Amino acid sequence: MTKFVNLVKLSVGSETVETLMNWQKQSRAKGPDGMPRHVTRMWPKREAEILNGGSIYWVIKGVILCRQTILRLDEVISQDGIRRCGIVLKPDIIRTEAVNKRPFQGWRYLSPADAPADLTQARQNEQELPPQLSAALADIGVR
Repeated sequence: MTKFVNLVKLSVGSETVETLMNWQKQSRAKGPDGMPRHVTRMWPKREAEILNGGSIYWVIKGVILCRQTILRLDEVISQDGIRRCGIVLKPDIIRTEAVNKRPFQGWRYLSPADAPADLTQARQNEQELPPQLSAALADIGVR
């Protein structure tokens, strides 16, 4: 049995999955290799488990709506000389069932058992619901 763990992170500034996609297409959201990455202050202690098949689940407007596979963790030294973690992501954003998530700082670990299911391939291209509606539906258990 493959043991892995996911991360969950707020997508600050994203209004929809599309705005996250558009942000990641910009050069400042990419590493030197052109892959999308998210730079964070802390290095995950469970690195081996993350790199064994983990994804980052994005919280948009209080709701987990999508995920991306984590490819690797790169060391990033910022202009202030501080070592940071560059979470390098597969470019494909996979929509998931909507699940409410309370605000938090940084990132959190998310076990596979607690992760929302991916939407079926047929539903991946559906028009996204407004975040408040997604949150309300997730609140009553409708995904």
